[in-house]
Amino acid sequence: MASGTIVKNVVEYIVNQIVEDSKSVKVDVADSDDENITIEVRTSPDDMGRVIGKRGRVARAIRTVAQAAADEEGLQSSVEFID
Repeated sequence: MASGTIVKNVVEYIVNQIVEDSKSVKVDVADSDDENITIEVRTSPDDMGRVIGKRGRVARAIRTVAQAAADEEGLQSSVEFID
């Protein structure tokens, strides 16, 4: 299994549960090496506010869960929300 697959799947699942238009959700591994993984999240413009949340609280929660998943693989994670 490729490094960071768990992180990508976890982030993808969470984002799909939050948005209304799940067809527009795109979660990619932007960068990955032995220690770090960067996940990029794209949604429709209408859903991006929902994913980021008030004062970025939802985004922060997604990053926290992503890091917990990354810990399972011995990685450091970062999640970027691309509009």
